Amino acid sequence: MRPWIKAIAIPLATLLVLATARAEEPAPPPTPERSTLDAEVQELRREVVDLNRDLFMLEEDLLFPASTQIAVFVSMDVGTFFDLDSVQIRIDDKEVANYLYTTREREALLRGGVHRIWVGNMKAGEHELVAFFTGKGTHERDYRRGATQTIEKGVGAKYVELRISDRLRKLQPEFVVRVWE
Repeated sequence: MRPWIKAIAIPLATLLVLATARAEEPAPPPTPERSTLDAEVQELRREVVDLNRDLFMLEEDLLFPASTQIAVFVSMDVGTFFDLDSVQIRIDDKEVANYLYTTREREALLRGGVHRIWVGNMKAGEHELVAFFTGKGTHERDYRRGATQTIEKGVGAKYVELRISDRLRKLQPEFVVRVWE
């Protein structure tokens, strides 16, 4: 055994014995000082949680300022002709999001839920958004469709909805990209 390992091993063994001995000691009975200390610890925990929330909101504001922010949402209506599996989003030929949905998430979308799939920054100007939807179509066949929209990004936040709905006339799903004004 190397000499430096022996030098570390002896103090570690001593600490282990001391820690084991302390762990076997009963906890001291509650005292007024101890309950005051517990209350102070709980108050500090609450303050840390509040501070963490404030820091998260500040981080969101710094990373995604409202002047350059764009958010993309996915929603579904009915879902008779299409069972969603995943969505891939490309902006200006760059993949920005790829999301695989669980059964519970699909059910939530069918009940009227909306999923924020991506939030990012874009400079002002014209951008091309392409969304690919993968899932099962009628008769349990694999289905992959795309939808394209040119987005004019100006000053201020931009919100885009990727809506999947049933087209009853053609008995097939319809994929629409809508920019919220």
